[in-house]
Amino acid sequence: MRARNLALVLGEVAGGGPLTRAALAELTGLTKTTVSSLVADLLSAGLVAEAPAARAGERGRPGVEVRLSGEHVAALGLEVNVGYLAACVVDLTGTVRARRTVRADNRASRPEPVLAALHRLADETLADVPSLRIAGAVLAVPGTVGEDRVHHAPHLGWRDVRITDLTDPIRVADRPAAVENEANLAALGELEFGSAPRDFLYVSGETGVGAGLVRDGGLLRGATGLAGELGHVVVADGGPACRCGSRGCLEAYAGQDVLPGPAALAADDPGAAAACARAGRALGLALSSAVNLLDPGAIVLGGRYVPLFPWLAPHVRAVLDERLGALRPAPPVLLPAATGPDAAVLGAAARVLRRVLADPASLG
Repeated sequence: MRARNLALVLGEVAGGGPLTRAALAELTGLTKTTVSSLVADLLSAGLVAEAPAARAGERGRPGVEVRLSGEHVAALGLEVNVGYLAACVVDLTGTVRARRTVRADNRASRPEPVLAALHRLADETLADVPSLRIAGAVLAVPGTVGEDRVHHAPHLGWRDVRITDLTDPIRVADRPAAVENEANLAALGELEFGSAPRDFLYVSGETGVGAGLVRDGGLLRGATGLAGELGHVVVADGGPACRCGSRGCLEAYAGQDVLPGPAALAADDPGAAAACARAGRALGLALSSAVNLLDPGAIVLGGRYVPLFPWLAPHVRAVLDERLGALRPAPPVLLPAATGPDAAVLGAAARVLRRVLADPASLG
């Protein structure tokens, strides 16, 4: 019961703070004595801090407000992607306290050396914030992640890699890092740190093309955690072979390897314009099926699609308008991601922070 009440009080502070103890008692329905005791525990854990607040027009001594504290507890986000490794530390208020990215060619790699390099990067990043207590770590990988293994990360060359093989080398707060799909975490990063609404489909345009669906502020992972493989939706029957074993997948038409650069598009290069149009039409085709099935409130294009958005979006919108016009008043709004290339690593940290806010007693 006390653990639940700690989460209740901390949730109110996180969602509507700063708040006085009296306001917290009114919002939670708990007694003022209970709230004072719970706030004392949260203060001791470094999750909240106090700041005096004079209330104009009120009698007696002014109340003391309680707010989230970013000075003690933080989370570590990690990412392995095809062309880089990334790490960041985000405190409880959502402020990024440290961030490092290193270029690396991780195609057709073995997990062991990649994780060794990531561990070094994590140590260097944590050394930048020695005063913070790291509550946990989450690792983003570009592949399908089940309960106990990464089933397939085709662009890394990883198949059936046990989660424990990935997490045991990277332990934080005496617990292994959790592992999650990159696109799912990017969607969470956009939700927590971007400007997306609470219902949207996030599309991650990297070497592979993944998607994460956010519904009412929560991430939908599917029955086995394998939802969101938009890149393997077939957009051209009998098209080019894909690493997944099928043919004509979206990745072959709109993945990073076939996308033009923004400089070429800005210079009106005809070849770049044709490649962008081809990618936009294929993406629009896959998204029209996703919209019919999932009915998202908005579509957010992330990763490499962000710098290409001014040229790519008109082609995507044209296909969505054409294919969805008869079924709904208008297609979902199409937006560029606000978090850019940091979406997944920020989302990885956000997943830890969500756990802390939901269960502050788990910090011990």
